[in-house]
Amino acid sequence: MAARLVNSASPGEAHETDVIIIGAGPCGLFAVFELGLLNIRAHVIDILDKPGGQCAELYPEKPILDIPAIKTITGEDLTRQLLNQIEPFGAVFHLNEMAVTLDKTADGKWRIMTDLGTTIVAPVICIAAGGGSFQPKKPPIPGVDEYEGRSVFYAVRQRDAFAGKNLVIAGGGDSALDWTLNLEPIAEKITLIHRRPDFRAAPDSVDKMKALAETGRIEFRVAQITGLNGENGELVSVAIETDADGAVEIPCDTLLAFYGLTMKLGPIAEFGVDFTENRIAVDTEKFETSVPGIFCIGDMASYPGKLKLILSGFHESALMAHGAFHYVFPGKKLKFQHTTSSRALQARVSDT
Repeated sequence: MAARLVNSASPGEAHETDVIIIGAGPCGLFAVFELGLLNIRAHVIDILDKPGGQCAELYPEKPILDIPAIKTITGEDLTRQLLNQIEPFGAVFHLNEMAVTLDKTADGKWRIMTDLGTTIVAPVICIAAGGGSFQPKKPPIPGVDEYEGRSVFYAVRQRDAFAGKNLVIAGGGDSALDWTLNLEPIAEKITLIHRRPDFRAAPDSVDKMKALAETGRIEFRVAQITGLNGENGELVSVAIETDADGAVEIPCDTLLAFYGLTMKLGPIAEFGVDFTENRIAVDTEKFETSVPGIFCIGDMASYPGKLKLILSGFHESALMAHGAFHYVFPGKKLKFQHTTSSRALQARVSDT
């Protein structure tokens, strides 16, 4: 993507900011912009390894036709343009992390902890998590639970953790191909397994993978994984079934399985806000939830007449930002300004 995530954070650190945005889809990204206009800082948490949410993960190349003034745009290009738009505001991104706990600090602010130990404190939370958290689909392999988190993984949180590993990577989408290419320089060996010779990944990635296979730097097998072999959660090999060779065992110490993603509500369900039909109830003045200081925008927000459209989420982002202002700057009067006439706003947007 053209825009740089200049403030992508390392996991496990402690931070303090004005607003914590849960979800880096289009609504979460545009919320950074609307907050930035009001001089409000933001940190953004997303379980995916890149911004864009459903746009980037599910339909990066499909056309979106209902963004105002844009006749057609892909999910990937929309994400890229949003990242370019918010770059002056210096939002800090916590990618490959999930918000798992929420509590109050002694001074009344919110504290979120992620599954990787990152803590962020802010007076405002904005939930922009779409339909929920993307969760990996577990492979239908007997006994896989025993190995999860030790030698079977569904995402790459830290690339260096796979250095020197004898890897089997399973899958035929972008994640499988991208990590095959990215881990090849540091892994001891990589065997890519997919059930058919065709891929759902970007053609350039497929070509690069095939070039590595032709030179022997990786191995590619058309096969199904049928079993895992090892003890105490440590893999020794995976069993595969191939049309050409029948049952085969592939020695390995680590399996990366990319079998797709599914949407689940996740830990947000425990945040104490009111739900209606698995979505979060909000007002339509500020898009605040039943819990003061916690807002919700995008597909997760529920109110009469709600339409699950990106353009609706953009509208919700603007009103949320104005509601958040009074928590971030208590007692300060909010002066409404237009970007077309305010030199201060124009300078803020153009500031790099």
